[in-house]
Amino acid sequence: MREDVTIVVTAVTCSVVVLAGEPAVIRLLRRAAVIDTPNGRSSHSVPTPRGGGAPIAAVLAVSSLVAFGASALPFVMAVGAFAVVGLADDLRGLRASTRLVLQAGISCVVAVLLVWPAVGSWPPGSPQLGPAEIGLPWPATVVILIAAGPAIVVWITGFVNAFNFMDGINGISAGHAIVAGGAYAVLGALEHDTFITGAGAAIAASGLAFLPWNAFRARVFLGDVGSYALGAGLAVLAIDAVLHGVTLEAAVAPLAVYLADTFWTLQRRIRAGEPWRDAHRTHAYQRLCDAGWSHQQVTVLACGVSAVVSALGIASMTGDARLRIAADVLALGCVALYLSAPALAGREFRRTETA
Repeated sequence: MREDVTIVVTAVTCSVVVLAGEPAVIRLLRRAAVIDTPNGRSSHSVPTPRGGGAPIAAVLAVSSLVAFGASALPFVMAVGAFAVVGLADDLRGLRASTRLVLQAGISCVVAVLLVWPAVGSWPPGSPQLGPAEIGLPWPATVVILIAAGPAIVVWITGFVNAFNFMDGINGISAGHAIVAGGAYAVLGALEHDTFITGAGAAIAASGLAFLPWNAFRARVFLGDVGSYALGAGLAVLAIDAVLHGVTLEAAVAPLAVYLADTFWTLQRRIRAGEPWRDAHRTHAYQRLCDAGWSHQQVTVLACGVSAVVSALGIASMTGDARLRIAADVLALGCVALYLSAPALAGREFRRTETA
């Protein structure tokens, strides 16, 4: 009962702080001239303050640490440190190489914080720790950390940037935070993990509170500070879920649409011989807007597919092998349908213009 109250209080705190804090943040951003000016790659036509994700990052980090203590340290480190890098980029701008080095360094620290308590103990000879009481001798822990660490670093850094790339139209990332955070809250409840449940609920509540400021007439953008913080938090929750026994597809499903859109766009640009490192507007969600869809329609589609794929991921945890395979196939089909939507919408748009 006490754990349930903690989860609810944390989520409510996040929503109240974000909802009440945005007006003050918008005024500060305007005074500091932290404005996103439209260019050829933008999906907006009006100069808009960026950096509205600062209250989200701050309240997620502080409330999680207060509510969940040591179990929240990797999450707090990821959200807080990535938010600082994002804020610096919003305010002054950072070179791409500098951003990448800082992101990789933070991810290395988070990887250690995630893996070490899960498989071993430090210092040598101290009581063994771990979610399943799996204490391993510290040399074995070092080997596992060396093996798993690089994969975790690539995963966190990669998804943070994917989330940032996808944050390009009104409401899409706040909506994704609601769906993905809610999915992790459900996964945590199924696994009786208070932290995953609470952190997922906090992310969902933060996204919901930010939505009114961004969904229709965008009065502020998340900025890098918000997209980095949310991306890092969700990436850590996915790893934490796997470490606590959640199936891989269930842990990744809430993030599948953002991952698929980013990967598919990247490989298409590489195969076409385009300068893939340069900024562009050829993501599936951007091409849907170019085909005549509104920001809100694209957001509803992306979030709807994410919700369905997340539900299918949860279905993979039933223990029935046939149901798991069927759910995985359906989830892949949903993602494929989302990726093909711009081509289908483009043909319909051209037919309408011709008529």
